[in-house]
Amino acid sequence: MAPSPCTVRHARREDIPAILELIRELADYEHELHSVEATEATLIETLALAPDGVTSTSTAPNTEPITPSRPARCLVLLNEEQKTVGMALYFYNYSTWRAKAGVYLEDLYVRETERKKGYGKRLLVELAKEVEAMKGGRLDWSVLKWNEPSIKFYESIGAIPQTEWLGMRVEKEALTMLGGMLD
Repeated sequence: MAPSPCTVRHARREDIPAILELIRELADYEHELHSVEATEATLIETLALAPDGVTSTSTAPNTEPITPSRPARCLVLLNEEQKTVGMALYFYNYSTWRAKAGVYLEDLYVRETERKKGYGKRLLVELAKEVEAMKGGRLDWSVLKWNEPSIKFYESIGAIPQTEWLGMRVEKEALTMLGGMLD
């Protein structure tokens, strides 16, 4: 299926309200809306954004540089009416075994009313092009075990579930405690 006409580009400052709205919709879909701490201000502070007017896609990022305080980029997808209906928020990772950089897709989201139009695939294609352009090793992401529609979609494009790996996380109070263990 050919995707519906759309535009994919790196997020600009003007996209921040729409990105936050998409983040909230995704959190609601995942039954975690109460966990969203992101605000327009924190997104502006932490995303490497493209300058106004820049329309580049992921194969040639023309955004602010990635830094420890701005570690992520975001692709936005605009439908025919030029409304932001999808996003792919990502950052770079590294494979020690391959000695190559890669992309970790933190969140992929397309509004429910805009699904089945090829938009999710289009966002993944742009990320794959970026990995290829940087001679990277892989494109990684996680999906909730109960999200069967997404799992089937990912498998349909060639993604392989990583069943041998278990995701781990330290955050909030546990992160503070871990950081102070040797003090």
